[in-house]
Amino acid sequence: MPQSDRLATAIASQAFDLPVTGPILFIRATSGPALGLIGPGRLLCEQSLRFAHDLLGEQGFEVTPRAEAPVAAAIVALTRSRAENFGNIARALALLPEAGLIVVNGAKTEGVDSLAKQVGAVLPLEGQLTKAHGRVFWLRRPASLPEAVDRWREAARPARNADGFFTEPGIFSAEGIDPGSLRLADILPGRLKGRVADLGAGWGWLSLSALKADPRVERVDLYEAEARALEMARLNVTDPRAGFHWSDVASLGRGVPPYDAVIANPPFHRGRAAEPELGAAFIDAAARILKPSGQFLMVANRQLPYESTLDARFKHWERLSEEGGYKILSATRPRSGR
Repeated sequence: MPQSDRLATAIASQAFDLPVTGPILFIRATSGPALGLIGPGRLLCEQSLRFAHDLLGEQGFEVTPRAEAPVAAAIVALTRSRAENFGNIARALALLPEAGLIVVNGAKTEGVDSLAKQVGAVLPLEGQLTKAHGRVFWLRRPASLPEAVDRWREAARPARNADGFFTEPGIFSAEGIDPGSLRLADILPGRLKGRVADLGAGWGWLSLSALKADPRVERVDLYEAEARALEMARLNVTDPRAGFHWSDVASLGRGVPPYDAVIANPPFHRGRAAEPELGAAFIDAAARILKPSGQFLMVANRQLPYESTLDARFKHWERLSEEGGYKILSATRPRSGR
């Protein structure tokens, strides 16, 4: 059952009473029936993923990458990052008035059962509902927040990782440099020039490598759908040749000046299962924004079947290396169309 459906069941059954006035914040909001039950007039959606953010806006909801203003109630949808989840709960509590309602919704695979126990040990739960391998629980903000909530907030703040770069919990490879990016960076020297695009740039390490790879590089544009990751990239990549774009890579095309080179370490899953179509969308985007003489360089997990997409979108491609579970692919002469 999708998160929003589980939440909709709780709202429709009046398991808890939403306030009759004032804005209701929904952190990590996604489209679904729960949003319709509250309505766009009162709901403030927080969503930092560009494609999900834009879809909510198209549906008439007020949406922001990060909410800062006080609210009457808050809903938190869990992610797979424990520290991010606790941090979002702490932020929501800080925006609520005394006795303000906070509702938390998540699946077992997102650790909702453990999280409910840990939150309940610090702040008494008012109620909970279990359904379809997940749980919704709710509580009220006390007059003063316990020290544990401050610790949750601090643990979710941006900080330097083991490699010395700014990251924050919940973004890709927050703990350190991704091994795939390391392999791609190894082959960049001498291959880049002019204007370069980094698709799915994350917190910026691969773009840093591109800027250092060749003195002929004039500019590197970082395209990243997760606004929180892009903010970390701004801290990490201070070279004046860098440009930052909060963008859904799959929608790139018209209005983007053509590039001499495109590099990418594309995502390949949203949940546990691999979704090769995510990487295929990056290949499509690279073909659309490359100059006819440009080159596309990407790293991928060895088993992911991107070769057919490369055949369809480029006249020539080759496998530059294949080791350690990764493959480095190079493509040239993009095909026109789409």
